Amino acid sequence: MTTTLIGGLGIFLLGMKYMSQGLQSIAGAGLRRLIGAVTNNRILATLVGFLVTVLVQSSSVTTVMTVGFVNGGLMSLTQAIGVIMGANVGTTVTGWILVLKIGKYGLPMLGVSAFVYLFSRNEKLRYTALAIMGVGMVFFGLELMKDACAFLEDMPEFKTWFLQFQANTFIGLYQCMLVGCILTVLVQSSSATLGITISLATTGLIPFETAAALVLGENIGTTVTALLASIGTTTNARRAAYFHFLFNITGVIWISTIFFWYVRFIPWIIDVDVAQTTVVNGETIYSNAPLAIATTHSVFNIVNTIVFLPFSGIIATLLTRLVKDQPQEISHLQSLDIRILETPALAIDQSRGVVIKMGVMCDEMAQILYRILSREKPEPEDVEKLFQYEEDLDRMQDEVTSYITHLLAMDLTQEVISKGRCQLRMADEYESISDYLQRIAKFRLKLNKQGRVFDDAHNNSLLDLLTMVEKQLNHVTTAYQQSHTDVVSATIRSGTEIKHKVKTLQREHLEYLSAEKVDPYINVSYTSTLNALRRVRDHVINLAEALAGEK
Repeated sequence: MTTTLIGGLGIFLLGMKYMSQGLQSIAGAGLRRLIGAVTNNRILATLVGFLVTVLVQSSSVTTVMTVGFVNGGLMSLTQAIGVIMGANVGTTVTGWILVLKIGKYGLPMLGVSAFVYLFSRNEKLRYTALAIMGVGMVFFGLELMKDACAFLEDMPEFKTWFLQFQANTFIGLYQCMLVGCILTVLVQSSSATLGITISLATTGLIPFETAAALVLGENIGTTVTALLASIGTTTNARRAAYFHFLFNITGVIWISTIFFWYVRFIPWIIDVDVAQTTVVNGETIYSNAPLAIATTHSVFNIVNTIVFLPFSGIIATLLTRLVKDQPQEISHLQSLDIRILETPALAIDQSRGVVIKMGVMCDEMAQILYRILSREKPEPEDVEKLFQYEEDLDRMQDEVTSYITHLLAMDLTQEVISKGRCQLRMADEYESISDYLQRIAKFRLKLNKQGRVFDDAHNNSLLDLLTMVEKQLNHVTTAYQQSHTDVVSATIRSGTEIKHKVKTLQREHLEYLSAEKVDPYINVSYTSTLNALRRVRDHVINLAEALAGEK
């Protein structure tokens, strides 16, 4: 009995994971569009939260993801509040899936879809099969838990123990809610505890009222995941997590005050008798219990959302006042939040944003370098900014590499794998470009410190070459921003012009050395700058080739 219960719960949880993974892979582009559609319109944000949760089949994932977006400054607190409310409504869909009386089909669904997933070469078909396999595991796991609970029902000791948890008084109600909360915190899935509750109620081990109280406790327990996710985040991200807790705890408090009326209202609204039993395969089950429990879950979250929705702006303002901003130095990239790795389709978009930022910073470094080379005495602000950018790009490359390495270790679609590899290479190329741009600045600053300067002809030739390189770099970065992957031919053409320009300047410089006496330091600095710019040109071509390989 114990092994059946534990095994059933394990299969149920694994099924939820596979179902979520399959749905996310199928709807990757849809998820990106949904998150992009979030605005300060509270109704639209709530709708997005609902749809995303239906797709990922976990309100915890949606809420943690939302905390991650707020942490990275990609979503405002008002937007996050709407999404979190929608996620709470979206999680009730899982309850209705469990109501479907197809438990006996769970194993065949699991078996057939497993064969398709293992042997099909069509990626979309494979991940559709993975989602169906997850559904099959959910129902098979639920069936195993029901069987285990049927054994419990025949054991007087367990039945006596379960009778201690009766929600027929306010004390009993709060005891049951506490049990539901603790169970959800331990299992880390309100869907799993909902499945256990349905199994217990269906076999008659607990009455409907106790099941309803457990459901209320589960709604509190699910907030712990978001609270844990908010540790070490920005103030706004913590506010979003606190709202999730506040939303659920307030809802549970006011529902608990009318609980005994509420548990009579639910059977009335769906017109069922929760005490009605049916004999199936020689076993007596409470056939209406799953429907009543799913309705209890849905009504709680829908009504709670309707109550909170008009006040979301006021709540955001209140949380802003209560949770004060704390000035803090954040030494890591907020936008690369590891919490978002749970949704690979969105995680790869976050890292793409950072790689684009690296490209923009490199382009700006080239422009700053142009100003440094144009003046006998460069502005200290320009020099400081260029060196700071190089340090930032080093750090960004390290973090992008770590982030995408974690991402690529997961089971991903070929599209996400291709994008991840492209981003790894591009981040490395941008970091190398920043090194060369900084090196050129060091050459010039060293000459200035020694009181040496280039003549106008040599300096202007370097500025012309730098302009060509900057245009080439800007072209590739802009193409990546606009998702244009066909840039190799144009980049190679401009690269050929740059290479020809470098050779011409090197030849002219050698001729100049034969005719004029040149300071050795000037000579070394000039030739080193030419070589560095040629290496930047090589890395830009590598960027274009990496971008072409993303297709």
